[in-house]
Amino acid sequence: MSVVINTNYSATVASNNLAMSNAQLQKSLNRLSSGSKIVNPSDDAGGLAVSLKLGATAKRQGAVANNIGNAVSLLQTQDGGLKVAGKIVDRISELKTLNSDVTKNTSDKANYQTEFAALQGQLTAIAGETFNSIGLFGSSSLSVAVTEDGATTISLAGRDLTSSATGVGAITSGGTGTTLSSVSLSSVTTALENVATYRAANGAEQSRLGFASELVTVNKANLEAATSRITDVDVAQESTQLARWNTLVQAGTSMLAQANGSAQTALKLLQ
Repeated sequence: MSVVINTNYSATVASNNLAMSNAQLQKSLNRLSSGSKIVNPSDDAGGLAVSLKLGATAKRQGAVANNIGNAVSLLQTQDGGLKVAGKIVDRISELKTLNSDVTKNTSDKANYQTEFAALQGQLTAIAGETFNSIGLFGSSSLSVAVTEDGATTISLAGRDLTSSATGVGAITSGGTGTTLSSVSLSSVTTALENVATYRAANGAEQSRLGFASELVTVNKANLEAATSRITDVDVAQESTQLARWNTLVQAGTSMLAQANGSAQTALKLLQ
């Protein structure tokens, strides 16, 4: 091999190898310090695009889970109102029976009527209850999206306590009978049955929303796991690479020093 001064090929190769090892070392350090194996888009352009899409979908799944939880809270509040309404109607049915007692005088029946009127007012108040300014009772239904793309929805049926058709409206101050004597026992019984039906339907909707929430939670976890496989660094594997590149940087530095010193051979020949 020729002994030259102007060109040190060995030093050039050693320098190139050292630069490559140092770049890989810095990449490993960046990955371990950030916890992500995609530090720059150039590391995995396609994977970065997929991870962003999956991550956004997972966040929407989380938002859907929150929306479902709020819908369940609305239904629970509505059921609380229905529970009280059922107790009121039950008491009205009792008052209706007591009012038919032949041993009761006019004053006694007036007292029953006073309580009946108060209960009518409370039923009307319950019918006007709201949840965050959203009416709990009415003829309009509500639609709850249970998937992140909104393709699947659950309809929450409207429950109108003021309508005479439900039987409840018939015994309130806005119904056809406004006094205890004029209200028929069949109307009270129908009202109680309809309140019970409302509560059963409410429970069914809560049950379905519960299962929908469970599915959304599972989907969100799986999407996050898929995103993790693309973006998160394997610390065990990367720490092994870090040790490798760290050793190569130290070895490359040593070899570059020796390669730079090899030119001293030419000086000895000139002495």
